[in-house]
Amino acid sequence: MRFVSLEKLINLHDGYRREFRIDHYKLLLLQVDGERYLIGATCPHQEHPLTEAWVGEGCIECPLHNYRFSLENGQLLHATEEACSSLATWRLEYEGADVGVLWDDI
Repeated sequence: MRFVSLEKLINLHDGYRREFRIDHYKLLLLQVDGERYLIGATCPHQEHPLTEAWVGEGCIECPLHNYRFSLENGQLLHATEEACSSLATWRLEYEGADVGVLWDDI
């Protein structure tokens, strides 16, 4: 596993959102109420981008069909149509002044 730096800690603030691509994965780094999360950048229901999604109360809500997922573990909290898989989440790692993720080279 290797450390992949995503952002400098000095650049993070509440309301921060930025999409990253590692290999074929799209990831979304965000900070809410002082907490940082790294989640899949698209909704697992129909792959709608989550860059403009509502975030609050520990969850993220897809703007397309209002599916809600836990920011902490990606669990589906609310579905408006058929159930879908959980939202992918990754544990953030810190190295010096950087925040990133440990990544498996596949």
